[in-house]
Amino acid sequence: MKYCVYTLFSLKDKKLYTGFTADLKDRLSRHKRREAQSTMNRRPLKLIHCEYFINEKDAKVREVFLKSGFVRNNLKKSLQKTLSTLTTLC
Repeated sequence: MKYCVYTLFSLKDKKLYTGFTADLKDRLSRHKRREAQSTMNRRPLKLIHCEYFINEKDAKVREVFLKSGFVRNNLKKSLQKTLSTLTTLC
């Protein structure tokens, strides 16, 4: 089984959301249908980053790491071109 750590960009509030799932397609669908409490009022959302792992524990550790302030800021910097393109499309 594969596990995914993913990052969404909210076109509404211009913030990132990082999550973990074993089924990315289903999880994105739940975000889209407003079934995910954490992003319910932050739509529309765009998937901007994902990483796959074969070990669930490794994926969870990576999720926590990406959610840390320092790393989250670095992720924003490394995806600056993508984020600026998405922001101009709004």
